[in-house]
Amino acid sequence: MNQESRKAGKILRDSEMTQQIIAAAIRVHRALGPGFLESIYEEALAVEFALSGIQFVRQYPVPLFYRDHQIGEHRLDFLVERKIVVELKAVSRLEDIHFAIGRSYLKAISLEDGLLFNFATIRLTIKRFCRERPSGEAAVDLSE
Repeated sequence: MNQESRKAGKILRDSEMTQQIIAAAIRVHRALGPGFLESIYEEALAVEFALSGIQFVRQYPVPLFYRDHQIGEHRLDFLVERKIVVELKAVSRLEDIHFAIGRSYLKAISLEDGLLFNFATIRLTIKRFCRERPSGEAAVDLSE
């Protein structure tokens, strides 16, 4: 069983792809370390995904609707392999709102799984979030 599955306590969907995404983010964090703007990590991760043969769309547009009326648009940092949302942060610590926003994105594009990376910490913070989770269940910490 891989480290990712042990920490989650269950087998994750798309665990092989998730592992590749996490490995790419770890390589970026090891090379750059904390202290840069989110946009720098996004650029570096795009390079790492391309070099690793990971299919992705950067700044993927997501139209937002209310009662069949488009009320806005959000852009995902990355949509990987058309099935995993990857969001990046460079903040002192992740807040509950970051997970709520991630779950909203998943709902808006009818996907189930996402990864949230915080590059501002000494050790890369890696969290998995899902579209829906039972109340009281915490986000899964997949930090290296």
